[in-house]
Amino acid sequence: MTRRLIGVGAMGFVVLIWWLATAGLASEDRLISPVILPSPAEVIGSFPSLLRERALVASVAATLKRVLIGFGLAALVGVPLGIAAGSWRVVEAAGAPLALFGRNLPVAALIPLTILWFGIDETQKVMFIFIATVPFVYSDAAAAIASVPDRYVETAQTLGASSLQIVSKVLVALAIPDIYNSLRHLFGLAFGYIMLAELINAQHGLGYLLMTSQRRGLSEHIILILIIIGLLAYGIDRLLFWFQRGLFPYRAVEE
Repeated sequence: MTRRLIGVGAMGFVVLIWWLATAGLASEDRLISPVILPSPAEVIGSFPSLLRERALVASVAATLKRVLIGFGLAALVGVPLGIAAGSWRVVEAAGAPLALFGRNLPVAALIPLTILWFGIDETQKVMFIFIATVPFVYSDAAAAIASVPDRYVETAQTLGASSLQIVSKVLVALAIPDIYNSLRHLFGLAFGYIMLAELINAQHGLGYLLMTSQRRGLSEHIILILIIIGLLAYGIDRLLFWFQRGLFPYRAVEE
């Protein structure tokens, strides 16, 4: 409770500084011009126009759809490959260079590559998320398998378990909470990456709204969209955390 109160207090302090810096009716009365930083009241007051005139709900739905599909594909591919890499050294040795390359590749560099491969429609945006996140999913899944203590594997071998039984009934069973926790954190990474993909030929999406707001000089909409993105990401993380506590009550997890 103390930790949460300190967090709320810090957020309140930031809002207070924001309000003080933008207090005043006229531009010359403010420390910061409203063109650069609108006041909290102006940002909140712009919500009805963002909701009704600029299709906010459709943009939120489009962004979530792209992230869910792209990151879902990354999990479907990356988790099994990571389990195989953590279980067998041959697979890990083969995949390590590719995973290292993928994790260190600048994300912005994937934009022209995915446009070349998949065009500029929805497939490009989904595959951008997939290519950008699958190396991290793979590496984290492999690390979760590799972190299982050897004593469990040795006990299973003593009891006569086969290699496949050791992987499925020991390694995966013990590593699945860590894999889920990793996916929960990486989903936030994917949610941030989609902003880049939506700058290209998007009709809806939060990234598209940010770009058009910048072009029109709607600074209050820019800040409001950023707040909405933060609230969405926080809400999704809390939902995944709630599922995590229900699925793995025997494992203590960090919030």
